[in-house]
Amino acid sequence: MSQFWQLVDDEFGSAYGRMLTSSHVLEALANRTPDDALEAGMKPREVWFALCEDLQIPPERRLGRDVPVRDTGKD
Repeated sequence: MSQFWQLVDDEFGSAYGRMLTSSHVLEALANRTPDDALEAGMKPREVWFALCEDLQIPPERRLGRDVPVRDTGKD
């Protein structure tokens, strides 16, 4: 579940993301908000992809941020 919230925070920011998940009703989630769908037992992955689809988040951003690998200089 924490990965779901990390994706929400990364894409929308913490405050807006929480507002969005508590108020944005999605037809794909049986006319529920993401919060309601999660509470009803839907898988976070399904909820996240439904939210992305509804808000037209580009596919390249749906799996989260790419974090560059830090070069430690050791091989």
